[in-house]
Amino acid sequence: MADRARRPRRGGHRGRGGLRALRLGDLDVVAGYEADEMASSGRGQVLVPWPNRLRDGRYEIDGTTHELPITEQETGNASHGLTRWEGWRLRERHDDAVVVSHTIHPRPGWPFHVEVVVAWVLDGSGLTCTTQATNVGDAVAPWGYGAHPYLALAGTPAAQARVRVPAARVLLVDDRMLPADLVEVGGTPSTCATASRSASATSTTPTPTSSGARTAAGRSRWPRTGSSAGWGGPGLDWVQVFTGKARDEGTPGVAVEPLSCPADAYNTGVGLVRLEPGQTWTAQWGLEAQRV
Repeated sequence: MADRARRPRRGGHRGRGGLRALRLGDLDVVAGYEADEMASSGRGQVLVPWPNRLRDGRYEIDGTTHELPITEQETGNASHGLTRWEGWRLRERHDDAVVVSHTIHPRPGWPFHVEVVVAWVLDGSGLTCTTQATNVGDAVAPWGYGAHPYLALAGTPAAQARVRVPAARVLLVDDRMLPADLVEVGGTPSTCATASRSASATSTTPTPTSSGARTAAGRSRWPRTGSSAGWGGPGLDWVQVFTGKARDEGTPGVAVEPLSCPADAYNTGVGLVRLEPGQTWTAQWGLEAQRV
């Protein structure tokens, strides 16, 4: 997917910071979008400082209540963080790697100061994304991370795709897409311990692994064309599978989203990181592809 690196290019160019496209030869690994298009349904976006939904846009930390703008009117929630539509700075560019950064400045509802650096690196098996978040402010900052890649389906309708997620539990959600109940996989329509589903809007916790090991975040397969899989490292203990919205006219794909926490973590505390002043949080995830 890449070869020898060249001398890095540096500059002040601003881009979107996420994953727009990924190909293996003539095979699309992700269902992305063109350079002059908008990222429909969150395609490839970086979701910080929280992924998924935040109930009513409100939360409390250290005795102070904060209120954020409602960005998802149909559910009445603040959705997918603060950086989806912001510009990112290009720090380095090689043949096989790109490093970008974005500073989340204090603002009403989120009075914290965090510097985010994302490195996208290609090797012979696929793509690795390394994200670092450093609290450069003076107060403890609530922190959550998510990514939103769509695995490509080579034209197969999402409803016919097979997605396998190795998970022990499934987080069921209510009609506002907020946490309702965390249940064992055996108590849901998911099958066996792999939580195999063709269309899901749930979050899951992977089966525990040894420290430092990669855990499979999801795998999609389609006949004759190829196979792709996602993995998440330590700190990314959740994955959401999403088949897209009916109004989405983008390339067919299934979102397999590595997450550090589920929806509404600012209020439930599940998976929430308290990022101390000067502290750096780091996590990795990636995509692998092969022809079959």
